[in-house]
Amino acid sequence: MGEKEKKNDDGIVKHTLKDSVFTSLFKEKKYLVQLYQALHPEDRDVTEDDLQDVTVSNVLVNDIYNDIGFRVGSTLLILIESQSTWTPNIIFRALMYLVQTYREYFSETRQNIYNSKKLRMPKPEVYVIYTGDRKTRPEEISFAGEFFGGEQVCLDLKVKMIYDGKEGDIINQYVVFTKVCNEQVKAYGRTRKAIRETIRICKDKNVLKEYLESREQEVLSMLMELYDQEEVLRSYVESERYEAENATKIETAKRFLQMGKFSIEDIAIGSGLSVEEVKKLARD
Repeated sequence: MGEKEKKNDDGIVKHTLKDSVFTSLFKEKKYLVQLYQALHPEDRDVTEDDLQDVTVSNVLVNDIYNDIGFRVGSTLLILIESQSTWTPNIIFRALMYLVQTYREYFSETRQNIYNSKKLRMPKPEVYVIYTGDRKTRPEEISFAGEFFGGEQVCLDLKVKMIYDGKEGDIINQYVVFTKVCNEQVKAYGRTRKAIRETIRICKDKNVLKEYLESREQEVLSMLMELYDQEEVLRSYVESERYEAENATKIETAKRFLQMGKFSIEDIAIGSGLSVEEVKKLARD
């Protein structure tokens, strides 16, 4: 087992590169081919050998990432997964990803962006797979449209939105997997039982069955890691909110103390601090 992986106390592979199910699934070329054909059903002759993975290593974020990139001939395809949260900021994330992918491509093909010779590059296609419940579902969103009201600007990026896929294709199966997972989390919380039930239900429905049968323990590990990170993030946000609120209370109490017109008890009521906290501020 390489340096990128280690086992935890349960003997489950721990992915230090923080794969998501999305990236893990489409790292396998047999599923990546299916993804490409779902996006380009007219191209039935493409083979696994025609696909080149150009997924950017985890350089843009320090977290679990749901981005993949690959080339087919002269076309560069970038896909980003957006789960429950809808945000136009994902366009900028896609733009950063595209720039980084081109930088790596120019390095790989030994092209110098400072030379006078025009650069050669694959034609980009950028997609976002949205698996949330938003009712408004545009077919396309753009950088200029979202951030500059559709005004013509010097830079634009158009992103094709994908929601459910076509019934039975690999995109549809992945979306169904995420929805089953969300349902089980609502029933059992962010627990191993929820993940195991998700896997069982999906295999029974023939949803990503082959993948889940061969990678069940890894899927369990990846999703538990995701839940752990989300819990850490939630605790951090709550802590930051508490610190900000407490700082405001302290500043309010200090102003009341400086005025010298109010009792300790009144300042405690007005600021939201305890009497003991106000007394300590008065002593300091």
